[in-house]
Amino acid sequence: MASVVYDNITLQYPGTDRPAVSELNLHIEDGEFLVLVGPSGCGKSTALRMLAGLEEVTGGRIMIGGEDMTHVSPKDRDIAMVFQNYALYPHMTVAENMGFALKIAGVDKAERQRRVEEVAEQLDLTEYLARKPKALSGGQRQRVAMGRAIVREPRVFLMDEPLSNLDAKLRVQTRTRIASLQRELGVTTVYVTHDQTEALTMGDRIAVMKLGVLQQVGTPRELLDRPRNTFVAGFIGSPAMNLFTAEVTAAGLVLGSATIPLAPEVAAAITGGTVTVGIRPEDLSQGEPGAAGLEIGVHLVEELGADGYLYGRSEIAGAPTDLVVRVDGRAHANAGERVTAVPDVARVHLFDVATGERIGTPESREA
Repeated sequence: MASVVYDNITLQYPGTDRPAVSELNLHIEDGEFLVLVGPSGCGKSTALRMLAGLEEVTGGRIMIGGEDMTHVSPKDRDIAMVFQNYALYPHMTVAENMGFALKIAGVDKAERQRRVEEVAEQLDLTEYLARKPKALSGGQRQRVAMGRAIVREPRVFLMDEPLSNLDAKLRVQTRTRIASLQRELGVTTVYVTHDQTEALTMGDRIAVMKLGVLQQVGTPRELLDRPRNTFVAGFIGSPAMNLFTAEVTAAGLVLGSATIPLAPEVAAAITGGTVTVGIRPEDLSQGEPGAAGLEIGVHLVEELGADGYLYGRSEIAGAPTDLVVRVDGRAHANAGERVTAVPDVARVHLFDVATGERIGTPESREA
């Protein structure tokens, strides 16, 4: 086991205008499950490949277990990588695939067999050890790829979108298995995904990236409750946070027929009389007739059993604005109706219109 440190890491490919990863500083604790998340092209896979030694670092250092590994060969870093496409040898059995790295390392046959059988039992693969990859389902192949990494007993696991080739139901099952197995093994794990739901449900902490720049690092709850900017606010959470521009008057923040008082330090940080407001769908509720809030014309109702989501449009600061409201799955308005969405004032997020940086909540900058 080992900690991992990205120390001001930069990588810029020849002939490009900007770095693929720029001045990345990130400390991953021993035994931690950290998820790198962001849209395609944000640099998350590049950051992982630099840690694996598969990309040449332009600047900075990569530390594993306190040792500088920046220019060390991949085979000498004591890491194991699980790829998106499984990368199994088609002519080998499951047992041979899982034990191949041990064979190359010179581990004797009896020890190889013991470790392969032990890991196969953990992953429910025992009955498949004599089969070849073509006889396995996608989920089983992914478990074999994981097993191949686990038997090596590395200091660090690296996983590059390992679930993207699986169907939705199997992704849910497999991500639960990976997360629980990682906690059981206690191996430092860096996991790359573009799926923020995976990030929220699996990671001890999440690092959000955009265009090669780290935007924010924190626990899932920290990113949901205190996003640092509008990018993180809009990227983390499903459905996405409602983000729109609203007016600020001497009386406070104007949200439809409601005016929310602002703490003096928050009001002082707002320039130009407008602010970007962020409200998560679960922090809006369908109000009773006459309630103060945002009047919405409902276009679509998404039924999800116990919960539902109203999709509609409201007029905010003179502009038509699409909003999503989470409602009770059994008692809610229907498409074509008009309702008032009442915000939970304590969970309204404010961001600077020009920079997108967080200002605070209506009550306090630190709330």
